[in-house]
Amino acid sequence: MNTQKESMAMIQQLAHGELSVRARLGYVALLLMASAMTAGVLSLWLTEAYLPMRTQVAFGAMSLIGGSWMALAIWALTTRRVLLARDRVIAGMMSVAFTALFLVGAVAAVLLSGTAAAIGAAVTGVAMFAAALRVLSGARRRFAALCARRDALARELDVAPR
Repeated sequence: MNTQKESMAMIQQLAHGELSVRARLGYVALLLMASAMTAGVLSLWLTEAYLPMRTQVAFGAMSLIGGSWMALAIWALTTRRVLLARDRVIAGMMSVAFTALFLVGAVAAVLLSGTAAAIGAAVTGVAMFAAALRVLSGARRRFAALCARRDALARELDVAPR
């Protein structure tokens, strides 16, 4: 049976892994890239007066997606408590939603035009959607494992988990 000191060391190690410099740098990179992409799309959208409606809808969707990734990065960077992989689950759910949106658009393009480019986009969308589902599944497993470990350590220390 672990001593209380060893259990505290395990909890600190668990917290350190989730708040690592590498993870923070990744979120800074995500914030910068999403900001640049969103600024580029918004500048095109706002400066081109006569865009077709489907292009305006696509630019609006891309702007919302970019804003969502920026919000996730800001939330992860400003959260002062252990995330326990919640950020990974949220990112996985966002990836599934956004790739599903892309896939729906690509399938619509196949149905409307039937071109090779549209078929290629649909095939790419299926691959991206499958990858997003796999990432989400892995994130949920990681989250469950970390929560189970946290609860076990809390029971061992006789402390109520948050």
